[in-house]
Amino acid sequence: MNDSLNGSPDIGRLYVISGPSGVGKSSIVDAVLEARGAAFSVSATTRDSRPGEDDGVDYHFVTQEEFEVMVQHNELLEWARYGGHLYGTPRRPIEDHLGQGRDVILDIENEGARQVKDAMPEAVAVFVLPPSLEELERRLRSRGDTSDADIERRLAVAERQIDEAPSVYDWLVVNDDLDTAIEHMLDLIP
Repeated sequence: MNDSLNGSPDIGRLYVISGPSGVGKSSIVDAVLEARGAAFSVSATTRDSRPGEDDGVDYHFVTQEEFEVMVQHNELLEWARYGGHLYGTPRRPIEDHLGQGRDVILDIENEGARQVKDAMPEAVAVFVLPPSLEELERRLRSRGDTSDADIERRLAVAERQIDEAPSVYDWLVVNDDLDTAIEHMLDLIP
């Protein structure tokens, strides 16, 4: 953990942005990264890469054994199992960016957000909400690349995430309109 996070202008801030699958979180994160020039934390995962994903850009793709070594050596700021795979945030790049005065944005799930807030209470955590579960289902179905079973699973996970959000996050932002949600997020990330 970076012990020098004291609000000094020379130290960056850590922002955690979370939300259920299909809520528009990636679009919001991309807009914030572009507007603020923040660093994006690339997570490590044990899942296989998907077409179009690049190692070190989208994720650090590692084996189960490599991930377990990272956990044992305390090289992860947070980690969790999600969808049958392990995901975690490498600690060193975050500490390096923060120490250089650069803000960092994490895009992680609730369990990871809890761990980050425990390790770095000064981190600002924001959860992106859909206007309703019905609208979230409509968005997931409109993608056209998700099976009915996967949509049902994602909706069940989303419901649980939404229920937990007020106890984990500092701010909740409803993505009813993408441009408005981006404006709200930019207000929270000066």
